[in-house]
Amino acid sequence: MGIFSSIWDRIRGHRKEQEPAAAPAPQPTVIATAAPAQTALPPVDVEAVLQSMAEIEGEAAAGNWRTSIVDLLKLLGLDSSLEARKQLAEELNVHAGPHGSAEQNIALSKAVWRKLAENGGLVPDSLRD
Repeated sequence: MGIFSSIWDRIRGHRKEQEPAAAPAPQPTVIATAAPAQTALPPVDVEAVLQSMAEIEGEAAAGNWRTSIVDLLKLLGLDSSLEARKQLAEELNVHAGPHGSAEQNIALSKAVWRKLAENGGLVPDSLRD
């Protein structure tokens, strides 16, 4: 499992549980076999989930997770080392500036936000651009 997958799993796993849906009415038995219908998960409000996590941690401890890839990884309880960020940069095909530079870290942060949006996360435009 890649680092981005870990990021997405932590965010999805932390969101507030949805209200349980009412049980569907029993359907008559169908003899023909068909592929089961896929149910799409509701979108995840990424910023709200992370804000909630930051409030639990305390804003000072959470740092500037909206713009700092290091602070975002720390908030999620993931490895924020240079080696981990190098791996994440390779996963997301981010090659802006030398590894560990401010230029690369900013580009990496924006790439993570964009990728979260591509995977069904609700991410404000201000974080993706």
